[in-house]
Amino acid sequence: MTRRGLLQGLLAAGIWNSWAARAGAAQPAAMKAIEDLQKNWKMLLAEGIKVPLPSESLKLSNDEWRKRLDKMAYYILREEGTERAGTSPLNHEKRPGIYACAGCDLPLFASDMKYDSGTGWPSFFTTIPAVFGTKKDYGLFLPRIEYHCIRCGGHHGHVFNDGPNPTGQRWCNNGVALKFIPKTGKA
Repeated sequence: MTRRGLLQGLLAAGIWNSWAARAGAAQPAAMKAIEDLQKNWKMLLAEGIKVPLPSESLKLSNDEWRKRLDKMAYYILREEGTERAGTSPLNHEKRPGIYACAGCDLPLFASDMKYDSGTGWPSFFTTIPAVFGTKKDYGLFLPRIEYHCIRCGGHHGHVFNDGPNPTGQRWCNNGVALKFIPKTGKA
């Protein structure tokens, strides 16, 4: 086998494994199911937990953010950094609940929106509506769509168009930018 043939085979295997992982994930079959997930996300919120609204803006100085966040969370949320792939314990989180912004507690995703993308970062095929603002990121060779918490402006990750059906989206989130609130109320 030639080196070129080996590289082509590895690329094909990677594409196949990525597709197979997405195809095997339990996903809603239609956009109606997605809309229901987006409307009913509060059913996965622990009883008695109060969460802020997207309209309740949180603006802090850099010094206040440094006091509120640990060094890595500050780097991700305030300086638009990226954590190393595979380092977040949230990659393996399977309990029902809500993923909220680690900076301001705004609910962003429901556990039913999560899937294993095989990328090493927590990934979601949709979001709770109206919780993110987006902008183009030119940090790499090709432009990407970066998303930020609408309440505090914290950087979370990038959205790609290579996710599972029916949305086709992969909201690739830094785990350190999230906090998980289990439905049971016990973290």
